[in-house]
Amino acid sequence: MIAEHSPSDLVLWGTNILLGFIVIPVWMAMGLVDYFCHRATDIAHTAGTRESVMHLAQLALVGVPLTMALFLEIDAGLLLLMIVFIVLHHAVAFADLSYASTKRAIPPVEQMVHSFLEIMPIAAFLLAGAIAFAQLEALFGFGDARADFALRLRQPPLPVWYIAAVLAAAFTLNLVPYLEELLRCLRADRRTRH
Repeated sequence: MIAEHSPSDLVLWGTNILLGFIVIPVWMAMGLVDYFCHRATDIAHTAGTRESVMHLAQLALVGVPLTMALFLEIDAGLLLLMIVFIVLHHAVAFADLSYASTKRAIPPVEQMVHSFLEIMPIAAFLLAGAIAFAQLEALFGFGDARADFALRLRQPPLPVWYIAAVLAAAFTLNLVPYLEELLRCLRADRRTRH
C-alpha cells in the first residue's frame, strides 16, 4: 500500500532532493573545475599565494555553514549565519577577482564557473529557507512562528551515509585540490626568492 502524502510533504521532499542531490554536488563539481582553471592559467607563477589563500578562505566560508546544516536543525539562527557567510564569501570573491584580474587572464570558462560558485550558496540558502519556511519568515519578523536561534542537532539526523558522502566529496574534490594549489604557490614563491 502506498502511503498518501500531502502536497506540502511532496514539496518538502522535492526541495530536499534538489538541495542534497543537485545543488550541493554541482557546487562541489564547479569548485573542482575552478581549481583546474587556476591550474591552466598557472596561478603559482601569476597571482600566486595571495589568490590561493583567498580561495581557501572562500572554501571555508561556504564549508562552515554547509557542514553545520548537515548536523543542525535549520532554524533562524542557522539561516542568519548562512546569510552572514554568504555576504562574507561574496566580499572575499570580489577581492579575489579584483586582485587576480590584474595578475592573470581569467578566461570565459573560468568566469562561467565563477557564476556558479557565486549563485550556489544563495541557491542553497533559498532551498534551506524553503525547507524551514516558518523560521525564515520569523527571522524577518513575519509569520506566526517565533525565531529560534538555538542551533540544536537535527532530529531526526540526516543519514550517516549522506553526511559521510558530502564530507568525503568536499574533502576530496575541494579541500585537497585547493591545499595542493596553495603548496604549489608556496613552492613557486620559494623558488623566486632564491
